[in-house]
Amino acid sequence: MLIIPAIDIINGECVRLTQGDYDKKMVYGKDPLVMARKFVDAGAKFLHIVDLDGAKSGRPENKDLIVKLVKKIKVPVQVGGGIREISDIAEYLEAGVERIILGTKAINDPDFLKNALGLFGADKIVVALDLKNGKLMTNGWIRSATEDFEYCLLRLKAIGVKNLMVTDVTKDGTLERPNFELIREVVDFGFEVIAAGGIKSEEDVEILGNSSQAVVLGKALYENKIDLNKILQKNFFGLTKRIIPCLDVKNGKVVKGVNFVDLKDAGDPVELAKKYAEEGADELVFLDISASLEDRKTMLNIVEKVAKEIFIPFTVGGGVSTLLDIKALLNAGADKVALNTSAVLNPQLISRAAKQFGSQCVVVAIDVKKKDDNWKVFIKGGSEETELSVLNWAQEVEKLGVGEILLTSMDRDGTKKGFDLELLKIISTAVGIPVIASGGAGSMEDFRDAFVLGKADAVLAASLFHFGEVSIKKLKNFINLFNISIRL
Repeated sequence: MLIIPAIDIINGECVRLTQGDYDKKMVYGKDPLVMARKFVDAGAKFLHIVDLDGAKSGRPENKDLIVKLVKKIKVPVQVGGGIREISDIAEYLEAGVERIILGTKAINDPDFLKNALGLFGADKIVVALDLKNGKLMTNGWIRSATEDFEYCLLRLKAIGVKNLMVTDVTKDGTLERPNFELIREVVDFGFEVIAAGGIKSEEDVEILGNSSQAVVLGKALYENKIDLNKILQKNFFGLTKRIIPCLDVKNGKVVKGVNFVDLKDAGDPVELAKKYAEEGADELVFLDISASLEDRKTMLNIVEKVAKEIFIPFTVGGGVSTLLDIKALLNAGADKVALNTSAVLNPQLISRAAKQFGSQCVVVAIDVKKKDDNWKVFIKGGSEETELSVLNWAQEVEKLGVGEILLTSMDRDGTKKGFDLELLKIISTAVGIPVIASGGAGSMEDFRDAFVLGKADAVLAASLFHFGEVSIKKLKNFINLFNISIRL
């Protein structure tokens, strides 16, 4: 993904507008060349320059200044604003401009666009699509086009346009977050998309970067909301993410409730396990949720039956309190064993298990509820509060040798209100082992946000899958739209 700082020019000055309103202009520097050098010194590999005077008037107004700037800096530049003649395109390209952005002329004059593509090639032309409340905007965003947006996309695709720059005008300069749905809609048409408008944080960049070819940053840089040098060094893709259905089992049946109570029957564990494996689940988690509370061992017979039906990694937890329990579950077919209550009551069980069976076989499940602005760890199926803070406990179990953490927000469990992203990010960034997010999945967007904003390595869900609201295949295809690394 390419991070592209923006330099918008009015009367030779570096400015930013809000929602394209020329009356809402903020000047950030008298000399755009100084700003360009600042961005390049911070590590920028590409710049976005717009002649806003030209966009409004319909002819390049700051061409000499832009050409001078392009010749003095050492990185590629894309230029737009008032470019309505083939000669203007040729002059900019001859001066060293890498790509030309065509907006108004591309929308209003299809023949001109075809001619430009034929003369200079699709790699040199970027078509700017600027939308306001669903309407295409032209002439520096002050006029609306008559052409339907979807029809425009089809037309541009048909004549060979490859690169689109997409901006929601209502978001531009507001720092109110981008229009992710708009970007995804255009990506679905098969274009290489440069996303712009409303970006306020590294998380926004990360989400857009998962679907877009490039991201243009403006006000967020000028207002110091994003550190350019820092974000240019980030890796937005990372390791393959995992989707994990969870089977909470009580009395031999899969159940699901809200906030760990009001449990409802969701089906047979063996049949559900087989179904999820066939649908493409990456792993499966089986939790005997009342075993610790009832002071008994996990139901080995069900574990054995499930293990015979699936060929994906299988984690089992509930009532595990000794090394013999762990050995029995692994012998029954589990690939990993989850410790919860026993890990809190006897932390050395973690280190002994990791040493005997390997860290990769040991998962610590941490059930968390917010109490007086602090996240507290709960045990015995969420029925008993401890004095442990979640951050301290997560870091402690990592030191003891656990291979993975299953982090469940009891406040979000079964609510379908989304994962506790604040909690998730704190823990995911504080430890160096994988963290599985659990509690609150209500939509496909929630999974995306858990990966991107919460920094989770895997996401676990139950009711969303059990009651047929989202299929694993559909979810994975959605996640893949954002170029999040996932096994399809």
